[in-house]
Amino acid sequence: MCGIVGLHLRNPALYPRLGELLTGMLCEMADRGSDSAGVAVYGDPAWTPPGRSCVSLLGVDASADSVRSALGPQVTVTVLDDTYLVSGESDATTLLTTVRAALPDALVAGFGDDLAVLKGVGHPRTLAESWGLATAQGWQGVGHTRMATESAVTPSGAHPYAVGPDQCLVHNGSFANHATIRRELRAAGVEFDSENDTEVGARFVAAQLAAGRDVETALKELCSRFDGFYTLLVSNSDSFAVVRDAIACKPAVIAETSDWVAMASEYRALSGLPGVGHAAIWEPEPEVVYAWQR
Repeated sequence: MCGIVGLHLRNPALYPRLGELLTGMLCEMADRGSDSAGVAVYGDPAWTPPGRSCVSLLGVDASADSVRSALGPQVTVTVLDDTYLVSGESDATTLLTTVRAALPDALVAGFGDDLAVLKGVGHPRTLAESWGLATAQGWQGVGHTRMATESAVTPSGAHPYAVGPDQCLVHNGSFANHATIRRELRAAGVEFDSENDTEVGARFVAAQLAAGRDVETALKELCSRFDGFYTLLVSNSDSFAVVRDAIACKPAVIAETSDWVAMASEYRALSGLPGVGHAAIWEPEPEVVYAWQR
């Protein structure tokens, strides 16, 4: 059992409240998984300054000053508990290559033009406070509270899994055939950072998107290939999508207003959103991809 939350803001007047609203949603799901948590925030001007790309890192065994020295004066480094956010003026792919060359033992938790990924071990409320999540701004946020079933409780094992540019995936459930699909992806040259079944789903979706498919097509292909019970939330720089397996035994609820679209494992995570009393609210149907564009 894990908890998923996601918030896609349509009204720019709400952008300054993204972190506040996402914090409330995340903490409401703490009792669905309190061993670790993570968030993906799109568009915070401090964490991902406009005009600069960002790489989120875990497992950095060095001070912020040492990381700056290793990467050069063109980068800035922000440390948020276990996560290091490295930003620079180069494009995301170039910055990622530079970071990997200088810090080969660090784990890339996410990268892109306006994506910051924060992950850690501990209670979601404690982690949110340590990150200062309530003060974050932006246009979209995704969060996950984890009850580990498939791999160790570590920051790297927490969700979201963000393995493509400005992409992330969170998952409640389990993939029964993840080992088979991992072998197929490895044979195609895809590298993995963990044994977590969720990473297999994230790598699969990233490969589909890299091949030119849109998120709806990618998730339909996932439904046809993956066995198990799951609810997935996938986001990238211009979309926000939800899908459930054919049996739909993992809970999910979607709410939509003219100001925002939100999704959570349970309604109580949505109850504090502005205008929720007038929202259209429904439970997503099995294997139907619900997607919204920015």
